[in-house]
Amino acid sequence: MQVTPYVFFDGRCEEALNFYVKALGAEVTMKMLFKDSPDPAACPGAMGDKIMHAEFKVGESKILASDGRAVGKPVFEGFALSLTLKTVAESEKAFAALLAGGKVTMPLSKTFWSPSFGMLADQFGVHWMIYVLPESK
Repeated sequence: MQVTPYVFFDGRCEEALNFYVKALGAEVTMKMLFKDSPDPAACPGAMGDKIMHAEFKVGESKILASDGRAVGKPVFEGFALSLTLKTVAESEKAFAALLAGGKVTMPLSKTFWSPSFGMLADQFGVHWMIYVLPESK
C-alpha cells in the first residue's frame, strides 16, 4: 500500500511544475493535457492546454498534480508537504528556493527535534515543512 499526494493547482499546474523543477530539482515524469483525452467531453472550453494529470518526483518521492477545474483559486489547507533533507545547508537552500514569492510561517531554525526545521507557504499556497534529520547517536 502507498499514499501519494495529489495536488490540484487550479489552472497553475504548468507554472508549479516548472517552479519545482527549478527550486528543488524535481523531475516531471509524466504530463497529460486535457486535449490528449480521447473523450471530447473531458476538454471543455479553453481547458485543452491545461494539465489533466502529471507526475513529478522530488528526490525519491512521487507527487501527482493537475490543473483540476482551472478556476484560478487554489486552496491548500489542512496539510503540508514535508521535505526531509540531510544537512542544514541543504535545508537552507531548499527553504530559500521554495520561499520565492511565498510566505514564511515558521523561520528555519534549530529545534529540540531537528538541527534545522521551518515552514512556509510557497507562491502557489502549498505548505511545506523543511526538516533535517537529527544526528544519529
